[in-house]
This record gives sequence, C-alpha cells and structure tokens, in this order.
Amino acid sequence: MSSQLDTKVLNWLLEEEHPGVRYLAMRDLLRIPAGDSELKKARRTAHFSGPIFHILEKMDPEGFWQKTGPGYGPKYKSTVWSLLLLAQLGGDVNEDERIKTACEYYLRHAVTTDGQVSYSGKPAGTIDCLQGNMCWSLLTLGVDPSRLSAAFEWMARTVTGDGLAPVTERKNPMRYYAYKCGPDFACGANYKSPCAWGGAKVMLAFGAYPQGLRSPLVTKAIQSGAEFFLNRDIAKADFPNGINDHPSRNWWKFGFPVFYITDILQVVEALVSLGYANDKRLEPALQLIHSKQDKQGRWPLEYVYNGKTWRSYGKLNEPNKWVTLRALRVLQTTMPD
Repeated sequence: MSSQLDTKVLNWLLEEEHPGVRYLAMRDLLRIPAGDSELKKARRTAHFSGPIFHILEKMDPEGFWQKTGPGYGPKYKSTVWSLLLLAQLGGDVNEDERIKTACEYYLRHAVTTDGQVSYSGKPAGTIDCLQGNMCWSLLTLGVDPSRLSAAFEWMARTVTGDGLAPVTERKNPMRYYAYKCGPDFACGANYKSPCAWGGAKVMLAFGAYPQGLRSPLVTKAIQSGAEFFLNRDIAKADFPNGINDHPSRNWWKFGFPVFYITDILQVVEALVSLGYANDKRLEPALQLIHSKQDKQGRWPLEYVYNGKTWRSYGKLNEPNKWVTLRALRVLQTTMPD
C-alpha cells in the first residue's frame, strides 16, 4: 500500500452513519485539536446517538449495569464490561454526566484502599486482565489520573515483585493472591505461568498513565513488561501457555471490542503507547498487522461478541471500521517521519 492513511480509507471511516468511528478517526488519525469546534460536534454526536447512547440508556441511575457491587458479572453487560466498552467507543466523562457517575460508582465498589482493582471488592480479587483493563478504561474515560495513583503503584509492584510477599504469607497485607500470584504477569488462571493476555492489559494501562505521574517503580515495571513482550516473537504469540502445547488461536483474530481475550494487535497497541514504536523487535508483529489489510486498505473483524455485549460492531470476517481504526492508529505511529 502507498500510505497507511489512504484518502479512501479515511473517507470510509469518516462517514456520518457511524458517528463513533468518525469522532475517533478525527481525533486519533487526523489529530484534530481537542478544542476544535468540528471535533467537539463529532464527539457530542457520538455520545448522543449510536452505541454510547444505547449503553448509557441501560445504566442504572446509581451508576451500575445489571447488578450492584464490583460489577464483574454477569458477562459481558455488567459494569466492568460496560465501562470497558464505553472507553473503546470514545466515551468521555466531560460529555455525559452518566459516565462520570458510573466511574465514581466503580471506584467506590471495586478499587480497594491499597489500590487493588478487584472482581470481588476485596484485595484477593485482583487479577492482571481486570486491573489493566479497568485502569486503562478509567483513564481513557477521563478520570483524574492522580486518583488512580495507588492502583498504579500496586499494579507496578505486581509486575516487579517489589515489596510483595508470596501468596503463602496470608497475614501480610502486601502480598500476592491466588490469581495475581507472582511477578512478570504470573496468574493463577494460567497455571501460575505469566499470562500475556493479562500482561497486555497492564501495559496498555501504563501507556495511558501520564509520564509526569510515573514513579520509579512504575517506570521499572514498564521496562520489565516491555522486555517480557519484546524478547519474544510477538507475531507467533510465543508466550507461556500454562499446560497447553500451543498458543490460543484467538491471538491472531483481530476483534472489537476487546475484553480479556487479547489479540496480537493489542500487544502492539500497548507497546506503541509506551514509546516502543521504532523497536526493531516489533517488525514481525507489524508485518502481521499489514498482512491482514485488504486491497481497499481495510481490516476484517475476526472476533466478535455479538449477542453477548451491548450492540454488535460488525459481521464476522467482513471489513470493519473499528478494527481498521485500531490498526491505523498503530501503523500511523510507526510510520517514518
């Protein structure tokens, strides 16, 4: 292809029939300044029509979806998944007060005083995929990053192991737990091996955390996590598989939305957001991303949650605006100046 930002593809993404994609393409690909009147208009339209509007209409006025409490279940329409979906759709606390209400509700019910982001509301309920997804979501939705400092410090410790006792020291308030069981993204759900699905979410969250707030511990965790991914062949999903003898096929299925199942594109999204766009070790993964592009410059939807979450976002294996937007964000960042 001649350019990642081909005019025909951009015009396709900017079509008014999909206001959410249009807004994000204007913001992220055209990089229109936040104060621009046309961008503000597009953002408002995205919030008051289409999937963002639909999801918010399903929210309880108190700030939760489906069920009170920490909001992990039922999948994939409860509070956790609704907030994660809203963040991927471009939701913003400054555009709709209901998003702010939902974020406040989640912070009260699912984030502990020591910073654990929990499926149960208690410290033992922490797990990488959840803490990464929700820290990223809350920041992306517009929560003040300083309010998440304890969560990011805790998350950094879980990566490096600094100051955390092993699972067996049950009386120690700062320790690993059954799921978040060790450093380098070790996870009880992955038979105590490092889980790259969860690790990608943690790295994505670190990428959204402002550099000015990153402590030495957070910086150390970013460096450690980057080496975990970059010292492997990302294109081959060469990550620990627990007791399985081969990687999940889902690694190669680019989807939208992305929940706890992770694809190779999201690993690259995370590393690019952390400044590794020009690292030569990303080349095989970037080539894989390019290989999925059709002759019209579009990417297909290969993994769906249709019928499981709020609304559907395209037909399986057909060219998809949301996936194309994801791919172009990455490729634009890796283009030479």
